Amino acid sequence: MLKNYFRKKPLSNILSDVESGYSDGEGNGSGLSGLKKVLGVRDLTFMGIAAVIGAGIFSTIGEAAFHGGPGVTILFVLTAVTCGFSALCYAEFAARIPVSGSAYTYAYASFGELIAWIIGWDLLMEYAIGNIAVAISWSQYFTNLLEGFQIHIPEYLTMDYLSAFRAHEKIRQLTAAGNISEITSQLQRQAIAWTSAPGIGHFKLIADIPALAIVIAITYLVYVGIRETKRATNAMVILKIGIVIAVIVLGCFYITPENWTPFMPNGFRGVMRGVSGVFFAYIGFDAISTTAEECKNPQRDLPKGMIYSLVICTVLYILIALVLTGMVNYKELAVGDPLAFVFARVGLHQISYIISVSAVIATASVLLIFQMGQPRIWMSMSRDGLLPKAFSKIHPKYKTPGFSTIVTGIVVALPALFMNLTEVTDLTSIGTLFAFVLVCGGVLVLDKDEQLQKGRFRIPYINSRYIIPGLFIGALIVFWQPVSGLFTYSGDWHTYKDTLPYFLFILVSIVITVLCFIKRLSLIPVMGLLSCFYLMTELGYTNWLRFLIWLGLGLLVYFGYGYRNSKLGKTLKRLS
Repeated sequence: MLKNYFRKKPLSNILSDVESGYSDGEGNGSGLSGLKKVLGVRDLTFMGIAAVIGAGIFSTIGEAAFHGGPGVTILFVLTAVTCGFSALCYAEFAARIPVSGSAYTYAYASFGELIAWIIGWDLLMEYAIGNIAVAISWSQYFTNLLEGFQIHIPEYLTMDYLSAFRAHEKIRQLTAAGNISEITSQLQRQAIAWTSAPGIGHFKLIADIPALAIVIAITYLVYVGIRETKRATNAMVILKIGIVIAVIVLGCFYITPENWTPFMPNGFRGVMRGVSGVFFAYIGFDAISTTAEECKNPQRDLPKGMIYSLVICTVLYILIALVLTGMVNYKELAVGDPLAFVFARVGLHQISYIISVSAVIATASVLLIFQMGQPRIWMSMSRDGLLPKAFSKIHPKYKTPGFSTIVTGIVVALPALFMNLTEVTDLTSIGTLFAFVLVCGGVLVLDKDEQLQKGRFRIPYINSRYIIPGLFIGALIVFWQPVSGLFTYSGDWHTYKDTLPYFLFILVSIVITVLCFIKRLSLIPVMGLLSCFYLMTELGYTNWLRFLIWLGLGLLVYFGYGYRNSKLGKTLKRLS
């Protein structure tokens, strides 16, 4: 019985399915899958940049710099290296299995159905929650942009219900306690939404209408075709890269080198506190792997597109971080719009306004790429029978997964109207890192299968037999004090519980180290697996708990529907 849960979908089946089409699920009667092959290396690179340079560079980078100081540039390098390992693993999978579905499809071929379902469910959370956050962020930028044109949208139509209610209660408490000086402009704005909103009785009509509007617009663009999506993406990327480069060049003239001292004011731990925000800034380069069936030459172009976009974005991020921390003291950067803030801080208000325009474009492009990726994962899971057939239907005119795209729009649009997602970056990051861990592990599993056809891109093999054990022993020596401190319980469970993920990381590291010595595993996938797993430990107990609850809900859906309707399961049953 247990073996059935880990049944693998042969690579030959995956590729033949794409070639033959899916007549009852998505086919168009021509024997083809129906998706348009219009994407080249430049398009994929632009899509990767569009997904990566967005909310991270315009918002979360400020909080990361506040904790890490100028040393946050080190974190950008470390995170880029970690993503680089994962990108190489994605690239090899994309070359071997040029099919939509991203890590879900890769896991199905390497680990089996149950793990594939878990990773597919995980990716749905990553894209959906990430897009809700991006939609809300876009709404804030767009509202501020309209204010510059003297166009004012009532506060109760630009935020969520919970924020307005909490602000109203907070101001009432501060006023009663005589702490009026603690009432910020943000609290005042949120409280005005509560007091000015129309309603019936205690119910108030408060919703984020701009967030809803941008999701509808983006969903329509994705619905009508990949070619239209490509054109819009390329235009937005060219514009925002031009503005980012201009910001870097102009900012260099206002750098005060004294602001870079001390380089790591809060030590390495302070730098690592920004891991969620920095990693969130990189999320997205993997989304282009969902477009494999719409690439002209996926085995050649997908690896190049992922790697090129990652390198370009890393260079831009490092330069932006140096400019930010050089223009103002790191202690001032705990703001939601750090780029606009630093230029306003040095008196360049016109540049600050231009940056706000760029932020609106950048966050819209991120929303566009993620909103394109999620329906293709729905589609791939439906093809395998794990979700209803409707999710894999291809629109006869637009050649896109139409039903899945509409469902994705609803799943993102409605929560964006009402939800407060202050910790969404953490939850999105842990889901993405988990996907990276499985992709890196999947490459190691695939390496054992001699029947797999080699793709045009292949990760160079480096024997890890002595390198990983050496790194493990060296890390124990260097970090012996913090590692031994994990085993000391101070009696404060609220603080100690955040150390629990580290124990899991240590256990996984020991197992991987032993396997490297015995089986001589390939170094790059191993480094990707361990580095991503370590970043997961930095996200704390609470996010692990929420992540596990989401996966638990997914397992209920799998055992309630997916397992019984699996096409692979039915095929194996007929053959047995």
